[in-house]
Amino acid sequence: MTVPQLTIGGITLPNNMILAPMAGVSDLPFRLLCHEQGAGLVCMEMVSAKAIWHNNKNTDSLMEIHPDEGYASLQLFGSDPVILSEMAKRIEDRPHAFLDLNMGCPVPKVVNNGEGSALMKDPKLVEEILGRLVKATRKPVTIKIRKGFDEAHVNAVEIARIAESCGVAAVAVHGRTREQYYSGSADWEIIARVKEAVNIPVLGNGDVDSPEKAKKLLEQTGCDGVLIGRAARGNPWIFREITRYLEDGTFLPRPDNAEKKDTILRHAALQLQYKGEYIGVREMRKHLSWYTAGMPGSARFRRQINAMMTMDDLTESVEHIFV
Repeated sequence: MTVPQLTIGGITLPNNMILAPMAGVSDLPFRLLCHEQGAGLVCMEMVSAKAIWHNNKNTDSLMEIHPDEGYASLQLFGSDPVILSEMAKRIEDRPHAFLDLNMGCPVPKVVNNGEGSALMKDPKLVEEILGRLVKATRKPVTIKIRKGFDEAHVNAVEIARIAESCGVAAVAVHGRTREQYYSGSADWEIIARVKEAVNIPVLGNGDVDSPEKAKKLLEQTGCDGVLIGRAARGNPWIFREITRYLEDGTFLPRPDNAEKKDTILRHAALQLQYKGEYIGVREMRKHLSWYTAGMPGSARFRRQINAMMTMDDLTESVEHIFV
């Protein structure tokens, strides 16, 4: 099996392994690292259409894209068809390759506003939103959905068919309901059912944390691409490992401590460059926990993380754990 190229809305990606959008994780520094490690597409943190409408300054930095991160997908969330379509027009000239609508976020403060995965409860509203979005922008529009809102309302196939009829270019399916959040096992069968139901590319999401599972998901569901989310946290190397395995069946060695240390320090430097020391160091704390999970001394290191205030603190601690 070779790593297939993936074409969405006339744009051909170098491969079909995709960094999933993750709030607080898939920011510009992390996207750069994942692209360098072989991700064919990187997806940005979700951005509120209402926040763009109100010219929120923090939202502007969320939408920053670097030329070196390759193809990037900008993800909006919201529930107002007019605001979503008007904001799609407003950001049209930004350098994102795709415009994605979030219909999968399970967080209560998003769902309680009728946004994220709550949209799946209202197919008519979904149709209105997608119809307007596709007409509002020249960028290919994609969506990210879940299996359904809960097990009593599994409607991923219905939503995917609506999306295709509206001119959406691709649909990503997370094989869990909103009620599951991220617990239990992802249902890959629903991904296969969506793939059978539509003719646009279908991207599978859920439980892929190794090259073998990526291959299994592709073969078992027939999906066109794979989204890697939580398994990429502290592990941008997963993209090169999967693509190599799909190319020739070989397993690349895991990064050694020298490469891990270099990557962490580069990640921190990028955080500092784009967010300043105060925010950058604090946002690195969670990444440091992920990068060092399972290492000797990692429990002690995690206790030190919350005391890190400066780049010097971070560098000193990282140098110590990787001795």
